[in-house]
Amino acid sequence: MSLRPVKKLIKSKPTIEGAGVHLRRAFGFHNTSDFDPFLLLDDFRNDVPGDYLAGFPWHPHRGIETITYVLAGTVEHGDIIGNRGAIAAGDIQWMTAGSGIIHQEMPKGDIDGRMHGFQLWANLPASLKMTAPRYQEVKSAEIPENTDDDGTQARIICGSFWGKRGPVTGIAADPAYIDVAVPPGVRKVLPIEHTRHAFAYVFAGSGKFCNASGPLAVPTESVGWADADPPKDAENRSLVLFDSGDEGAVQAGPDGIRFLLVSGKPLEEPVAWYGPIVMNTQEQLRQAFEELNKGTFLKTAAGA
Repeated sequence: MSLRPVKKLIKSKPTIEGAGVHLRRAFGFHNTSDFDPFLLLDDFRNDVPGDYLAGFPWHPHRGIETITYVLAGTVEHGDIIGNRGAIAAGDIQWMTAGSGIIHQEMPKGDIDGRMHGFQLWANLPASLKMTAPRYQEVKSAEIPENTDDDGTQARIICGSFWGKRGPVTGIAADPAYIDVAVPPGVRKVLPIEHTRHAFAYVFAGSGKFCNASGPLAVPTESVGWADADPPKDAENRSLVLFDSGDEGAVQAGPDGIRFLLVSGKPLEEPVAWYGPIVMNTQEQLRQAFEELNKGTFLKTAAGA
């Protein structure tokens, strides 16, 4: 087995989306080949209702899947073909936009006004760009959890991990999406299938991700860093992009660490992307926006 070195350590950046939602973007809208099949990750954590209540009014998607994971507050959603629902703390919605959907997502805070969640975009392969839209909504109680002997906890949303499989199924990139919490001072090695691109997004505590087998101080002699610099602390709101290997290692800091561990098989296909629509060619992209203007964008009728 080979431990994955850290390829990049990225701090998420503040941005505004929708009708004025203040959030932080870990990656997206630039060259995302390192993250293939994933396109974007947003952390919409906020305790000021005025910074998120305007939400994400009606907007289209085509050619992608959006994965929304809520930790505090709720997100109400609806689309113009009649689907309605809400996801609350611990719930997840995996929406396959496919051939096209027009929907809205409206966040609401908890009793203390807090809203916290993530949205990840996954690309669809060319063969499924125009598949029928579908939703998979999973309530918190349906998500399996594992606790290891050292206290490390894992919620398995999608994929297989430590002998359990997440409830989200039938996803083209066969991704793994795991919510991991490692106790203070614990060093943990986690399996990551070697054919996948993988990243970790830290949202509580801090730690170091590396391929060292001993203490994580700056080495004074070779300890197998594979010609890379010693890893830096990955703090809250940091994204760690892994290089190739079979496992990822983390050393939790004094307050422990909690992060999303996400991996998927790269599609290695051309990407033509503008706003909420992601296709393979500029001609397909032009056609999508032309259909939006003509009112022929939706391929699924209301009530279907």
